[in-house]
Amino acid sequence: MHFFKDFQDIVTCDEPLGHRTYFGMGGPAEYLVRPRTVDELRSVVRRCLDEQLPLRTLGGGCNLLIRDEGVRGVVLRLEHGDFTDISIKGTRVSSGAGCLLTSVINESVRKELTGLETLIGIPGTIGGALHMNAGGRAGDIGQFVQQATVMNAMGEIYERRADELHFTYRSSSLDEPVILQAQFDLESDDPAEILKRLRKLWILKKSEQPLSSQSAGCIFKNPRGLSAGMLIDQAGLKGTRVGGAQVSERHANFITADPHCTSQEIIQLIELVKTKVETRFGIELELEIEIW
Repeated sequence: MHFFKDFQDIVTCDEPLGHRTYFGMGGPAEYLVRPRTVDELRSVVRRCLDEQLPLRTLGGGCNLLIRDEGVRGVVLRLEHGDFTDISIKGTRVSSGAGCLLTSVINESVRKELTGLETLIGIPGTIGGALHMNAGGRAGDIGQFVQQATVMNAMGEIYERRADELHFTYRSSSLDEPVILQAQFDLESDDPAEILKRLRKLWILKKSEQPLSSQSAGCIFKNPRGLSAGMLIDQAGLKGTRVGGAQVSERHANFITADPHCTSQEIIQLIELVKTKVETRFGIELELEIEIW
């Protein structure tokens, strides 16, 4: 704690992280930091640089598995003040990186703006969604980004505009340690049509995915032109268990966890699935979730 003696109000040591993720398991963060202002955030980031401490930003924890032994270094949570503001001017939506994606979708729909409703049912924060270019069949968040404000490892803040950003399938060029804010360019539309699309997409999402189970969304990226879930299913792996971890019977690209499941059991099941699919089809599955 001596590294952060000046920040005792916003730093906790050995803070459990499991309840902050959708899997609901894993060890603690060595330091969990919840800055209240950009200035506090900048000071913490610079302190990490000086002390050579690893630095990570935790969003909604929806595509993340924390190892049982926990996370060394600093884990940031941007859950206060400017980090969670939403503003709308015309068709331009500005959002702090700590805002929930669902909140930004709801606000844009309320203002009769279309685009982001295609992401309905995707959990997590704006920062996390940008980092991994969250999306689904109807589109990805990257296609609506006009500008992102970021902070580098030296605490410097700068803007990255759409023409210098690169979004690909479940990946983006936003590799700075902290995303602060994003601006989206949307379009006006008939509110009845927006709501019709939103309801249709939500019904489809609920019908296909085990949303009520303890899981973290899709585990693997889809190989080009193929479905990871289909490959796992055709390898006969639906329902396969390692301890308290199970390949979902409803959607084979999901892993569900029993209440007493450990992160190691999920990791072992992931490796088993990867090995079986590669043996059967010669295809190496790539993780969509992150493991810390």
